Amino acid sequence: MNIKQKYCGYITIIGKANVGKSTLINKIIGKKISIVSRKKNTTQNNIIGVKTQTSYQSIYIDTPGIIFDKKGKEITYKENYFYKIIKSSALIILVIDRLFWTENDEHILYKIKKIQIPIIIIINKIDKIQNKNILLPFIDFLKTKNITTEIVPISAKKTKNIVLLNKIIQSYLPKNTHIYPKDYITENSHFFTTSEIIREKLISFLADELPSIVKVKIEYFQRKNKELYIRAIILVQNTRQKKIVIGNNAEKIKKISIISRYNIEKEFSIKTHLALWVKVNFKKNKM
Repeated sequence: MNIKQKYCGYITIIGKANVGKSTLINKIIGKKISIVSRKKNTTQNNIIGVKTQTSYQSIYIDTPGIIFDKKGKEITYKENYFYKIIKSSALIILVIDRLFWTENDEHILYKIKKIQIPIIIIINKIDKIQNKNILLPFIDFLKTKNITTEIVPISAKKTKNIVLLNKIIQSYLPKNTHIYPKDYITENSHFFTTSEIIREKLISFLADELPSIVKVKIEYFQRKNKELYIRAIILVQNTRQKKIVIGNNAEKIKKISIISRYNIEKEFSIKTHLALWVKVNFKKNKM
């Protein structure tokens, strides 16, 4: 029996906050599995996305933006957990914002180079670079960092060079049986997807009035008579934030509920009833 060779591996997407990691994984997978916002630190948990193409299965991990201490010398966000994830990867994708190479980027690269896993540096948002003539010298500069793999300029938002990136990633996948069924897209549960939809609408609607650290907890999620009933709690840090979310005469919370319900119905293709409550979480250290 001639069994076709299969390839499978984990690819960890890392980088500072707001460089476009979530947009990148959404474009690669071809479905919105990670929420996107212009606010920093929107992604709070690792998001798993799976893309299967014939013999190749790429399992992407979209990580929260790397946060440094005030001196910019050490990674402060779950550092040990961060290294545990990338050590189990077949490939690391380091995303940077256009031509902005900072000391923090240098520090991240220094850390991950020591793990001796292939690295692809993604120069994202090239559509925003007006003078393209300076792109090639910047790539030459990055090559001096002694990276043995690839440097790929892309625009995740405009889907530029995503096909090229996909082919490069496939070339680094090890020989392995596939972990997930071929139609599998994400490990996100319906609970998680629902909470992220609501949180995205909160961040989008309230803009700078509310920090992206806001949490959403799904208390009830039940299908009845071909309809979906959801009760969710928005956890904020203080009474001031609670008033912001609710708004005058509950105007804001009503709009957020309507927009969220529409997107939940679109995601799950089912008529949805959504009840939102706002609660102050006094255990701030657990948020």
